[in-house]
Amino acid sequence: MVTERSESAIAPSSAAAAPAPDPTFDEIALLAYSYWESRGYQGGSSEEDWLRAEQDLRAGLTMSVAH
Repeated sequence: MVTERSESAIAPSSAAAAPAPDPTFDEIALLAYSYWESRGYQGGSSEEDWLRAEQDLRAGLTMSVAH
């Protein structure tokens, strides 16, 4: 006997996955600091670093920062 699978039995696609939670203040601060650190503690804008870190974390684009 052959059984049929219903559409509801198929696992949802990754596009339907729940979004990641918002990054914490500390996660954003650490990443923003690492951007400033990578510039040799010179130049740039702390606000731009913060916004970039927040955006990167939300997009899941960051990689581990080696210290």
